[in-house]
Amino acid sequence: MRMRCFPTPTRALIVALASLVFFGCGYSQEEWDQKVRENEQLRNQLAARQQAHQKCETDLSDALAEVDSLKSKLNQRGLSIDNLNADLEQQRKAVEEYRRRAEQLDKIRQRFEQLRSKLQRLTQLGLKVSVRNNRMVIQMPGDVLFDSGQDKLKKEGEEIVLQVAQVIRDDKDLSARHFQVAGHTDSKPLQGGRFKDNWGLSAMRARSVLKLMTDPVDDGGGGLVPTHLSAAGYGETDPVAANDNDDGRKLNRRVELVVQPNVEEMLNLNSLAN
Repeated sequence: MRMRCFPTPTRALIVALASLVFFGCGYSQEEWDQKVRENEQLRNQLAARQQAHQKCETDLSDALAEVDSLKSKLNQRGLSIDNLNADLEQQRKAVEEYRRRAEQLDKIRQRFEQLRSKLQRLTQLGLKVSVRNNRMVIQMPGDVLFDSGQDKLKKEGEEIVLQVAQVIRDDKDLSARHFQVAGHTDSKPLQGGRFKDNWGLSAMRARSVLKLMTDPVDDGGGGLVPTHLSAAGYGETDPVAANDNDDGRKLNRRVELVVQPNVEEMLNLNSLAN
């Protein structure tokens, strides 16, 4: 029996058959054309995405090859990418530590400025407020406080000491601070007497100021907390001026009220004062 061969349907024939089916379902030529266009757009989008994906893969392959090349060059120079990562981590930690310290310094700076602002009231009494040897200092002239070679406060000296004590006592923050009363003399040797030398005179003058500051207010004292104050005599060892003239020696004869820093304030206050 002979077999009959039918030719393969052409694209035109397939389109024609599809058209018959499409139109047979009630669709217009315009709707058919729209579907053809949509199909063509989808095919174009798919092709574009495939092309973009292929480009990404190529770029990634090139980047990995470049990384491998850089690693090889670093290894040839005795460097390791792991070490570089470790160095970067150390730098990150260093930057974080610097930021933390900067914030801490700013807080201390603010407290320092508040303290200095409160103590500025004492300048109205003719006293000098400054930073010396990394300490904030209230300087009281010795010639105003004491007669030459004596440790007993003069009337004018008592008034100044009591006014200083009142400024501290009336301020909650200041009254919570610790102070050292420091006595100082000029370099002229003390000629005998019960103090023996300038060490003894400066220490007893500091004691006299401390005693008046800590005596109860009802007894005519400054009323400061005794445990917040201490006394020290420096004699001629810590001058603020030259001892070769009268003006310099006058400046060196003084009693200082030194503000003791808190633990978190143990840094260079001079950098804050500038």
